[in-house]
Amino acid sequence: MSENSDSSTSENSGGTGRKDITVVHLMRHGEVHNPDGVLYGRRPGYHLSELGRQMADRVAEHLEKRDITHVVASPLERAQETATPIAKAHGLDLATDGRLIEAANVFEGKTFGVGDGALRKPDNWKHLTNPFRPSWGEPYVEQVVRMMGALDAARDAARGHEAVCVSHQLPIWIVRSFVERRRLWHDPRKRQCTLASLTSFTYQGDKIVSVGYSEPARDLVPAHLLAGAKPVKGASKGFGA
Repeated sequence: MSENSDSSTSENSGGTGRKDITVVHLMRHGEVHNPDGVLYGRRPGYHLSELGRQMADRVAEHLEKRDITHVVASPLERAQETATPIAKAHGLDLATDGRLIEAANVFEGKTFGVGDGALRKPDNWKHLTNPFRPSWGEPYVEQVVRMMGALDAARDAARGHEAVCVSHQLPIWIVRSFVERRRLWHDPRKRQCTLASLTSFTYQGDKIVSVGYSEPARDLVPAHLLAGAKPVKGASKGFGA
């Protein structure tokens, strides 16, 4: 399997050009309005910020000439709102797949920042005992199973064409790590999955043959939220991403 950290072959042409080639783009949603820095997780009521809507529009424009025949999203509002302009640009109905939802997390509804919040409370330390599973949320293996199911379903819906699946940072990173045969436990600060980014899986038949990554809205992403950026105390946070 080949990997390109900037773009995949599918990002450089208007379509696959081959009936046995299908591309499924896993997109992370845009920025969310979350002034209090809450880890919102699966909680309803968290919508895109104005900047997040700009990110969604930017990616829709980026993909406008692509051979997109299927657009599907997590049921959470921020994912639905990110996917809507992409579906509209291609004249498609937006589908929903619950398997694309954010990972469950025991810290949902709490602040979880640098030097403050949930980590400073001893009652929460029991949830931090096993980073390999992890002990604070949905097991990584379960995320792989559901995300691979969602990817394969999107592949089947767009055979010979391209699909866009809007999901969330952790599930996207975990399924990419699985496909690229990396360990599932990791340093969250090193995830390559920026807001409104595309992680693109190219299938030949039913087999994934390459993975690509691109950031069409990179110039809109606040510097402290880019992949690999150091946390900034007091800055707006992309929790529950």
